[in-house]
Amino acid sequence: MNSPFRIAVINDELGQDFGRACEVASREFGMEWVELRSMWNKNILSLDASEVAEARRILEKYKLRVTDIASPLFKVDWPGATKSKFSPKGAQFKADFTYDQQGEVLERSIALAKAFNTDRVRCFDFWRLEDPAPYRSAMNAKLLEAANAAGKQGIILILENEFACNTATGSEAAHTLAAVQSSSFMLNWDPGNAAARGETPYPGGYNLLPKNRIGHCHCKDIKTIAKGDDTGEPAWAAMGAGAIDWVGQFAALKRDGYSYAVSLETHWRGAATPEESSRQSWAGMKEQLRKAGALA
Repeated sequence: MNSPFRIAVINDELGQDFGRACEVASREFGMEWVELRSMWNKNILSLDASEVAEARRILEKYKLRVTDIASPLFKVDWPGATKSKFSPKGAQFKADFTYDQQGEVLERSIALAKAFNTDRVRCFDFWRLEDPAPYRSAMNAKLLEAANAAGKQGIILILENEFACNTATGSEAAHTLAAVQSSSFMLNWDPGNAAARGETPYPGGYNLLPKNRIGHCHCKDIKTIAKGDDTGEPAWAAMGAGAIDWVGQFAALKRDGYSYAVSLETHWRGAATPEESSRQSWAGMKEQLRKAGALA
């Protein structure tokens, strides 16, 4: 595909069979990139050496490169604060790590990034608090510490604005990026998550962002811009069938010189299976990329 972007899909949005997911991404979708989160009913961080080797063999077979390791780093409650109402009761995407394990999560994520030949690891900004202000400076210091540790090994942390975490919108992301000044700390811009927290992501949220610090982009759509205070799962939509102006967003990313990943994170489950839902969402995403002049 001829695009200024690295067009990708998160592998487990297609299913837990990694070989099948890569086959669909490469041979059916025509992609050259994939984002790694979980496979074979294990979080990426829990793979053993033989499973990592097998995943690498499959990637080579389908000629796929890895955009980033979609790590759950810092998707935990902040210690000392009241437990977040967004804190899940069980594992998410096969991951269930404590705050005290985050050093190990970072170390393992960096090792996996090197094993899969990528320079990017995704992270979060802790489960959302009613009032993060008393803890904000300490959170920023923790993010900076992790980014500097990653940077020493040639790895960039990409902070996802996540609707259930303290950095959820473009506005909040701009503040976090301003506070965490490191060349190894960039944003995983997710318009869907911003919309789930009540922000119009494009042009509103996007216009607030420092464009030179966007290092990844997740692509999903939502039925309507949320009110902003819901703790439930947002009403996701297939790409192109929701409220986000993805044509405008893709065109703006192209205009602003963005050249990293646009990664399909389907989330919508309106079709019979995750694979079919992702197939339909990819069809919408592909059409929007073309309309934006970002896919030939």
